[in-house]
Amino acid sequence: MLPKKIYYPEDRIPFLRLVPMGMQHVVAMFGATVLCPILMGFNPQVALFFSGIGTLLFILITRFQVPSYLGSSFAFIGPVLAVTGGDASKIPLALCGIAGSAVLYAVAAVVTMRRGPGWIDRLMPPVVTGSVVALIGLNLSPSAVSNFVNADLTVKSGGDFTRLAIASVTFLTAALASIYLRGFLQLLPILTGAIVGYGLSAMLGVLDPQSLAQIRGAAWIGLPPFQTPVFSVNALLVIAPIFIVLVAENKGHLAAISGFMGRDLNRHLGRAYMGDAVATFVSAMGGGTPQTTYAENMGVMAITRVFSTYNFVMAAAIAILLGLCPKFGALIQSIPNPVLGGITLILYGLIALMGVRIWMQAKVDFSDHRNMVVAGVSIIVATGLGVKGLTVAGLNIAGIACGTVLALVLNVALSAGGHSSEVPEDELHGKF
Repeated sequence: MLPKKIYYPEDRIPFLRLVPMGMQHVVAMFGATVLCPILMGFNPQVALFFSGIGTLLFILITRFQVPSYLGSSFAFIGPVLAVTGGDASKIPLALCGIAGSAVLYAVAAVVTMRRGPGWIDRLMPPVVTGSVVALIGLNLSPSAVSNFVNADLTVKSGGDFTRLAIASVTFLTAALASIYLRGFLQLLPILTGAIVGYGLSAMLGVLDPQSLAQIRGAAWIGLPPFQTPVFSVNALLVIAPIFIVLVAENKGHLAAISGFMGRDLNRHLGRAYMGDAVATFVSAMGGGTPQTTYAENMGVMAITRVFSTYNFVMAAAIAILLGLCPKFGALIQSIPNPVLGGITLILYGLIALMGVRIWMQAKVDFSDHRNMVVAGVSIIVATGLGVKGLTVAGLNIAGIACGTVLALVLNVALSAGGHSSEVPEDELHGKF
């Protein structure tokens, strides 16, 4: 079997092909990008709108060299709720903390652009970045499995068997499309799976009547309900430090994409940080959620081998239109959980394996007990906490955030006076 063609960041794709390929990325990111603001009490339409704006800013700032989609960050859920207490009227205070986090993130970006990525490489060697990427996929796995089966993880009624069948057909359609289809259709496995799964759901009567009513009642055009920040010292102290999680996530994502694409992106790390920071700041100024590069869309890139940044320009444009068109947003929101489960089962699995790939390419030595502790403990803690997270003195810390910080702290603490048998990042990237 001949290997798939790789589309690199600079490769242009015909417009008629870009539309479905961009929609595929919207489908991949939509569930998490909308769920995150709902959990924090933000407006999903605003979050969707700014995910598109943020992605465009990121692509421009990285000079069309880094393929990524930006969506709502789950790392901020705990700190934001600690500030708002679930009271939507206090969201402007949280926006101040998010903006402060973006400013600190921008400072890290400037330092990286001026001094190079070496200091980040020392702080986050491959054992850390691989762990962060792997724990993201594993941390999200309960969501994929519960959507695939159900929240109770039991199959006993006819409805349970129906939903399991829909999830299985969606999964198999996407998997088989990525393996056996040829030409353009091979580039659309996630969208193909979603369409087949949605159609089967409609045939079996699984679509939620309330969601269908929302589609019929939604307006075609409507501005999102924007908000502006209100200054709060407490919000800055609670939320701003979370930028370090985004630093680690972005670093890991860039390493993973570099590995799959076979091209060094580490030299663009500073600009990637700046793109993330500017997108988050702009989002906070309008009432949106903090932004981060999305692992779900990395999974789409891994399975399609399409890394063209023009693909993400189209996805961003579609997201902006969805943010301005409540009817299309309602249509996407009506996708049943079994369909999302069939899709995310593939995507989250690929994300976890991206972390393993980073370890393999860097030749991380797991006979070294330090590496075993850093990777093993952080992954187990993050996976064990899941999306529920850890609550300390009333403050909830997301599993991904807790695992990421733990990997960083353990690496620094256990590396004192030691040496690493890993391939240095500059040499690793030079092999691409």
